[in-house]
Amino acid sequence: MDRKQLIKKYLEFFKSKNHKVIPNDSLILENDPTTLFNSAGMQPLVPYLLGQKHPQGKRLVNVQKCIRTIDIEEVGDNCHHTFLEMLGNWSLGDYWKQEAIEMTLEFLTNTLKIPKEKISVTCFKGDKNAPKDTESEKIWESLGIPKQKIKFLGRDNWWGPIGKIGPCGPSTEMFVNNIEIGNDVLMQYNKDEKGKYNLAKQKNIDFGGGVERILAILNKFKDNYLTEIWQPIIKKIEKLSRKKYKGNEKEMRIIADHIKASVFIIADGITPSNTEQGYVLRRLIRRAVRYGREMEIRNFTSKVAEPIFETYNDYEILKNKKKILAELEKEEEKFNQTLEKGLKTFKKVTKDKKELNCKNSFLLYQSYGFPLEMIEEECKKNKIKFSKKEFEKEFEKHQKLSRTASAGKFKSGLADNSEATTKLHTTTHLLLAALRTVLKDKNIIQKGSNITPERLRLDFSFSRKLTKEEIKKIEDLVNAQIQNSCEVKREEMSPEKAKKQGAIGVFDKKYGEIVSVYTIGNFSKEICSGPHIKNLCELGKFKIKKEESSSSGVRRIKAILE
Repeated sequence: MDRKQLIKKYLEFFKSKNHKVIPNDSLILENDPTTLFNSAGMQPLVPYLLGQKHPQGKRLVNVQKCIRTIDIEEVGDNCHHTFLEMLGNWSLGDYWKQEAIEMTLEFLTNTLKIPKEKISVTCFKGDKNAPKDTESEKIWESLGIPKQKIKFLGRDNWWGPIGKIGPCGPSTEMFVNNIEIGNDVLMQYNKDEKGKYNLAKQKNIDFGGGVERILAILNKFKDNYLTEIWQPIIKKIEKLSRKKYKGNEKEMRIIADHIKASVFIIADGITPSNTEQGYVLRRLIRRAVRYGREMEIRNFTSKVAEPIFETYNDYEILKNKKKILAELEKEEEKFNQTLEKGLKTFKKVTKDKKELNCKNSFLLYQSYGFPLEMIEEECKKNKIKFSKKEFEKEFEKHQKLSRTASAGKFKSGLADNSEATTKLHTTTHLLLAALRTVLKDKNIIQKGSNITPERLRLDFSFSRKLTKEEIKKIEDLVNAQIQNSCEVKREEMSPEKAKKQGAIGVFDKKYGEIVSVYTIGNFSKEICSGPHIKNLCELGKFKIKKEESSSSGVRRIKAILE
C-alpha cells in the first residue's frame, strides 16, 4: 500500500462512519500562538475540544501535516521525522470509548487487513489524579484482544492538558508486532486552576496515527525510510553522493528528512531567519548541508528537494516550487560561507595551542554550525587535543535549555482559553480592522499572532514603519469601538457567503464547507476559530506598546489592555 491509498482508505472509512472531512491546516497555526508549528492534528481543534461548536459537526476526520522540533537531534534513526502526516479522527462530545475503540480496531483489521493476533494495546494504569482505565481494557477484551496483550502504563498513557488547564485524559495505544501504529486519546477530564482533575462536561475522542510509521508497518519494513515516500529522495542522495544508502543511513536520513521538512515550511510562507519558525527552518537546512558535506556533496539542497514535489503533488506546494528551491539554494550558499568563516575561527582559536577548549568547541558548534564529527575531524587533522566528554556536557546543558524553551511555548496563550487571553484575542480583530482603516489599505492581512494573558502580538502585511500619528489614530479608533460596547456576533456560513459579506480571511482551500464568522458592529467581520468575548464592554483601554519590523513586508505590533 502506498501513501495516497492509505490516506484515501482512512478518509473513506471514517466518512462511512458519519465523520466530516476537515481541511489540512497550515503548519503555522493561525489561532494558537503557544507553539511554533502545528505538531498534531488536534492542535487547530483546541477551541472545539473545550466546548465551542464546530461548524462541521461533532464527528471530524482529516490528515494533517505536522512539524515536530523537540527531537530534531533524534532524526537519523529508522523512525524519527521532523515533518510527518497525521491521520486524525475526533468525536467532540459525541461517541465515547466503546465506539472509538471499535472503529479503530475495525479500521486496522478490516480496512488495513492487519491480523488481530498481531495487535497489542496499552491502557492507563491510574495515579493520584485519575483511576485505572479498566473500561478500555474490558472493551478491548470484548473485541478479541486477549488479556495478556493488554499492558497498563502510567503517564506514557496520559494526554494533556496543553497548557496549565484544560481537557485531558488517558489514552490507549495500539501496537503491531510491538511497534506503535496509533493512539486513541480519551479526554474525559478537565484540569482546573487549582490542579484538580474534574470530569469534563464534554468528553472527546482524538485518534492519531502517523502515515510514515503505518506505511512502514503495512509494507513490513523496520526502516521507515525504505517506504515509497522516502525512497525517491534517498535515491537522489545516492546519485549525487555516489554512495549507497546501506552504510550511510544516518547521514542520508538526516538530509532527506530535513530537506523535506524545509520544503513544507517554506511552502507555508516561512523563510530562514534567526527567530522563531525561521530559526528552525535555518537550523534544518544548515544541518542538512553539514551532513551533505560529510557525504562530499555540495550545492545539492534544491536537487534533493525535486522528488518531494512529485511524491506530494496532492498538496499545493508545487505552485511555490520556484520560490522554495530558491530559498534552499540561498540558505545553502550563505551557510557554506559561514562554514568557511568557522574554519578560519578554528585556526584562530587553536593557533599555537595543543588543545581546543570546551568554550571554543561549542562556539564552533553553535555559531558556525560545526557538527561534533567535524570538530573531531579538524582536531585530528591538526593534531589538536579535544575532549568529547566536556563538549557533550555543554551540549546536554544546551539541549535542556532548548527543551525548556520549547516547553515554555505551551504554557500560556490561546490554548488555555483564559479570560484575559480571550479578551486580547478579540482585541486583535479590532486592531486589524483599525490598521486597514487608518492606513487606508484593504489588502492588509494578519500574518501571525502570539497572545498571552499579558499582551497581544499581531504581525500584519505592510511595507513600512508606522508614524507616531498613525499609531495614535489606531489606538484611538480601537478605544472608540470599545466604548461603543458592541456585541460580538458569531454566525456560521459557507466561505463563499463570508467572502460576499466582506469577511476578512485568506480564501484558499484551507476552509471547510462551513466557517465561523465574527462580526463587531459595522467595524470588523472576520473568519475565525478562536475564543471571543460576548461584548466589547468587557475590554479595558487599548494601548500599543511597540511597533516594529517582523520580516520583509511584515510589521509587528505589541499591545495591552489596561
